[in-house]
Amino acid sequence: MSNRESLIPLKMLLFSFHGANTIIISFLPLYLQFKGLDGKEIGWVLAIGPMAAIISQPFWGYMSDKYQTVKRIVIICLICLMVGSYIFLQMTTVPLLLMMAVVFFFFAAPVGALGDSLSQRRADELGISFGTIRMWGSIGFATSSLAVGELLSMVGIEYMIWPYLFLAGLALAVCFWLKDVKINAKPIQFKDLRRLTKNKPFIIFLFLIMFITTTHRANDSFIGIYIDQLGGTESLIGVSWFVGVASEALVFAFAGYWFRKLHPLVFIIIAGLLYSIRWFAYGFIEDPMFIVAFQFLHGLTFGVFYLSAFQYVTRLIPKVLQSTGHLVFVSMFFGVSGIIGSLIGGSLIDTMGGGFLYLSMGGIALVGSIGITIYHVLPFGK
Repeated sequence: MSNRESLIPLKMLLFSFHGANTIIISFLPLYLQFKGLDGKEIGWVLAIGPMAAIISQPFWGYMSDKYQTVKRIVIICLICLMVGSYIFLQMTTVPLLLMMAVVFFFFAAPVGALGDSLSQRRADELGISFGTIRMWGSIGFATSSLAVGELLSMVGIEYMIWPYLFLAGLALAVCFWLKDVKINAKPIQFKDLRRLTKNKPFIIFLFLIMFITTTHRANDSFIGIYIDQLGGTESLIGVSWFVGVASEALVFAFAGYWFRKLHPLVFIIIAGLLYSIRWFAYGFIEDPMFIVAFQFLHGLTFGVFYLSAFQYVTRLIPKVLQSTGHLVFVSMFFGVSGIIGSLIGGSLIDTMGGGFLYLSMGGIALVGSIGITIYHVLPFGK
């Protein structure tokens, strides 16, 4: 098998896992509503995901670096998330749902990040763009959002577990053909993690990007509610997700043509400013169709931002701590930012409305963009 052919299982892993993940992101709230939970109870269950990610992602990243394998850690997590998801989705009472949600998300949260970490390493090894591999996750997300949405509209939301298990099982199956990447001959020790905590550029960078990533995660949580407030339908919400993730896939696909032209921080600043413009535009919009039209900016915001930030983090951290550093970054992006975005966003949309929420997000993203610009001109932001 050639080096390029050896990427096929990795691309299939990204496609199938992100396809499964979109089922949880897009349809779990409706499934919990079908189970009889009210909005507040659903919010508690959904908050478990980013809370678990804060712990599980750095933990599994450390285990990956310690035992010098991404492949085996991903296999363990996928087996456990399949068992955990089946039990989780059978629960009917809130305490049991919360307890099993912790178990499920503990194993589910690291898989995407570990897949991205392996993709970055394989891309560096082959001298190709990370985006050309990562785009298969976006394609899986977009495809699943349409196909599973149509399927569940025909058979009912109560059967959500079966397409999820099918895609998660496919992800597990292709893992056995993955080519692993070993960076160092000497396994890391727990004391080596101090190299990350003492890495000031890394810590400052994570703090500054939270101003932008928090707005991204708030949009993930509330764009559906905002479209509904503007008079949009559930099908329009699905289309908005598809348009956004399809544009993201295109940005990843063509990353090899644009990505290395400028410093990663320049792309992060550009993406941050586009985030700000995007949120301000959403705040003034009164027709939900315009939200869908502006969703093409998702690729130019999240796609450019995530790709550039992931690459920059790879520069900042030593090779022996690649998986740990990558998963700390992802846990900040999707975990800490997810909790802050959900709590603050939920309060603002309830009290002030969706328009005010998005105008506030535009201001916060602008502050983050200015902060990263200052960081870039300082000596350690090179």
